[in-house]
Amino acid sequence: MAERPRLLQRGRLSRLSPRRWPVRWRLAGVSAGLTLVILVAFALVVGRLATDRVRDDFRQDMVSVANQIRNNVALRRAPFEGVSNSDLATQAITGDAAIRIVDAQGTPASQTNDAPDLGPPGPLGEVTEVGRFDVVSLPLSISLSTALPPNAPTYIQYARSRDALEATLNKLWLFLALGVVGGTIMAALAGVAVAGRAMRPISSLTAVARQIATTRDPSLRIPMPESDDEVAELATTLEQMLRELDAARSETQQMIQAQRDFVADASHELRTPLTSILANLELLEASLAARDADPDEEEIVAGALGSSRRMRRLVSDLLLLARADAGRAGPRRSCDLSEIAAAAVSEVRPVTTDHGLELDASASVMVEGNPDDLHRLVLNLVENGVHHTPAGTTVTVSVTRRGDDAVVEVSDDGPGLPEGIGDQIFSRFVRGNGPADKAGDVGTGLGLAIVQAVTASHGGRVETGRSADGGARFTVVLPLGEPAQALSPIL
Repeated sequence: MAERPRLLQRGRLSRLSPRRWPVRWRLAGVSAGLTLVILVAFALVVGRLATDRVRDDFRQDMVSVANQIRNNVALRRAPFEGVSNSDLATQAITGDAAIRIVDAQGTPASQTNDAPDLGPPGPLGEVTEVGRFDVVSLPLSISLSTALPPNAPTYIQYARSRDALEATLNKLWLFLALGVVGGTIMAALAGVAVAGRAMRPISSLTAVARQIATTRDPSLRIPMPESDDEVAELATTLEQMLRELDAARSETQQMIQAQRDFVADASHELRTPLTSILANLELLEASLAARDADPDEEEIVAGALGSSRRMRRLVSDLLLLARADAGRAGPRRSCDLSEIAAAAVSEVRPVTTDHGLELDASASVMVEGNPDDLHRLVLNLVENGVHHTPAGTTVTVSVTRRGDDAVVEVSDDGPGLPEGIGDQIFSRFVRGNGPADKAGDVGTGLGLAIVQAVTASHGGRVETGRSADGGARFTVVLPLGEPAQALSPIL
């Protein structure tokens, strides 16, 4: 059970993999990624250079201002006269600047208000960091404070807070970061737009290919791009392929149609000699019976007569299917489906002594169709129920009206359809091999194929299922009125 969540998580991650993205998104992703790398590198270089330049300018400015303050202080006061805090405050250029006059140990003799403790003087003329302040220490040639001994070394310390500098640098990095993000987003959008425009001819090709796959019509034209590029070459190749497939399809259809016409014509031509053979064999059988001929001769004639009758039935079935495949239409008229079902049951009843036949077709149900083909449909279903069910089984035929459809249902109380036969039951030359099939039954395997062909030619459908008694059930649904024209009728 713990393996299943891991497999599901792995499946989600695989769907999020860039390899599974659409091509346009991958192109946009590559464009945005390259732009991001370039902009990040550019921002790092520019940001570092700008930061170093601003810091250097800030420190050079501090050294320059410190020298100016030292000179101003030395010029305004005579030697050994004190320098007040207000005098130092007037020398501060900015509000965050602090000035101190100290000895070598950092003891202040005079300083601006709120000046921090900057400690002893650092390297003279250089900028040092003391807490959040940058400090420049310069020597004074004479003592300017009475608080210090004469001739004692005196220093002036000029300090400025780095807060404003850091705020400026932070803004600089923020602007660079926003530029990187904005540039990446713009590159992604531009990549999507360019990829979409580049993939538009591919989308057109895909739409036409999907339409061809849906309609199975290779005669459709492939849209040719205006530009002469790889997409145009692909479109040209697909167009040539479709033209060749269309030509091959036409040749195949012509060949198949010729074969269907040949089978239909051959089947029709075979009926005449078979009819003559059957007539002669029947006369010969009657003659032998009249003159009390040898039993072996009668057995030979009876066998030949039975084989001829089966051949006539097979030829008739093949003729019906061949004409259906060839699309040869026959005359149709309005006919009563209930009367057709009653006639089919009446035809089977005399030769069926070990099965019960029931008919439920009291109401008239009118359809447009070929009466002979519809009779063959019901007859095949009834014979199928009789042949593939054990003795004592009852086959029920019902004809009803259901909305705008006429429904013919043939069911039995036998063992039902064989397991695994599925839709193959309507295929040609498929014979049942269930437990109820009679030994030695040599059907042609075309009965249910004819049922499906006749149903389709009349614009209907046939369904299989299990009856209320557990046996097989065949349901034929035909439209009332004019049948569908999409399917060819059968002669």
